[in-house]
Amino acid sequence: MPERKPIGKITHFFPKISVAVIKAEKAIKSGEKIVIEGHGTKVEMTVESMQIEHAPVKECKKGQEAGLKVPGEVHEGDLVFKAE
Repeated sequence: MPERKPIGKITHFFPKISVAVIKAEKAIKSGEKIVIEGHGTKVEMTVESMQIEHAPVKECKKGQEAGLKVPGEVHEGDLVFKAE
């Protein structure tokens, strides 16, 4: 089984609004299925709502940070992968 490479990393999480800030290591597009994994974390989801500087975007390019609505609690340092 080939080693999965992360496409991003969680840099912040806002629990009250369930929004994670993700720093992209590869482009992440709206509609993609992703998995956020870390110590005690595994959240599978489809990217639906993504914002950069409070403006909705369809894609977060490599090196950018975007806010992402997530369906569960995630933690700083969790890694983001494309879902299989």
